[in-house]
Amino acid sequence: MSAEGDKPEERRHAFKGRGAVTQRGGRFQQWQRTPEDDGWGALEADPARPATRVEVDAARQIITYNRSPDVPFDRSINPYRGCEHGCIYCYARPTHTYLDLSPGLDFETRLFYKPEAARLLEDALRKPGYAVQPIALGVNTDAYQPVERRLRVTRDILRVLLEYRHPVTLITKSALVERDLDVLTPMAEAGLVHAAVSVTTLDEDLNRRLEPRAAGGRRRLRTIAALSEAGVPTSVNVAPVIPFLTDHELETILGEARAAGARSAAYIMLRVPHEVEGLMRDWLDTHYPRKTEHLFSLLRSMHGGSTYSSEFGHRMRGGGEYAAVVAQRFRVARRRLGFEDSLPPLVCDRFRLPDRRGDQMRLF
Repeated sequence: MSAEGDKPEERRHAFKGRGAVTQRGGRFQQWQRTPEDDGWGALEADPARPATRVEVDAARQIITYNRSPDVPFDRSINPYRGCEHGCIYCYARPTHTYLDLSPGLDFETRLFYKPEAARLLEDALRKPGYAVQPIALGVNTDAYQPVERRLRVTRDILRVLLEYRHPVTLITKSALVERDLDVLTPMAEAGLVHAAVSVTTLDEDLNRRLEPRAAGGRRRLRTIAALSEAGVPTSVNVAPVIPFLTDHELETILGEARAAGARSAAYIMLRVPHEVEGLMRDWLDTHYPRKTEHLFSLLRSMHGGSTYSSEFGHRMRGGGEYAAVVAQRFRVARRRLGFEDSLPPLVCDRFRLPDRRGDQMRLF
């Protein structure tokens, strides 16, 4: 055990189906723990594979509001905290430190869900003076991560939004969204939904290490096709573009997504805020050790010598020559492939308050 500021190197171990190779402590923890080999066999040669634990998040509010100028929404809903997809680069990992948990393995194995999400949403929509604007669903952690198949929190939220005729935008890297086409199709017909599918890589071996429990890249292309065929306006988000690891795939992903039916496209560069930098280094040193220093040198070139900048308007794309080249490649490919600049605006004037059991009958 060591005091804060004296953080020994974590012992790395790659688990099948998990992204993080360490259980790094968070920056708010006063104490850090690390295993030590005392010569008596105290360390296991092959530690047990960590199982997923799902607990209740007793949230009292469901809609989160923001004023960030570089995201296209002012409100969002996150049905889950933590994400079993295990994407090593996930910018949301540091949020687990607020729960006194590790942004490493805990983030993808200690999950929290909001069983009252649908009821809380109805209560929020019925508040006097509620002003309708599109709700972004699952922007912090994926609303269609594996536990959603059983818990169905996201589906219940969508059914409420359909009933209230409320617009919503989805972003996911899961094929599970296809389950809810029976809800999404009528929403699309009413102009109430957009979907975005994130595609990071089409290299299946890299995908298994980088995003171990998310759908493979080519499976996500089929999801784009399924959404598009159902009439749901769909975009592709090449995210994140990882220097020296996935950046060479940018044009290929855009081309295949366009062929699958994506109407618009976006990209985001790799972001390594707070603990994500250490987790990313651990992962690279384990799986691609020859790429670590080059990758981080390119990150520093985008952020004035630092590996990350939180500045609005800069954090998503970076600056410098390398970032400018990626931006130019994206613009040229988007124009050549015929992507729309954006999806059509969502309809906000069809919102209604349906009758609920126990409501007094309206007078006609």
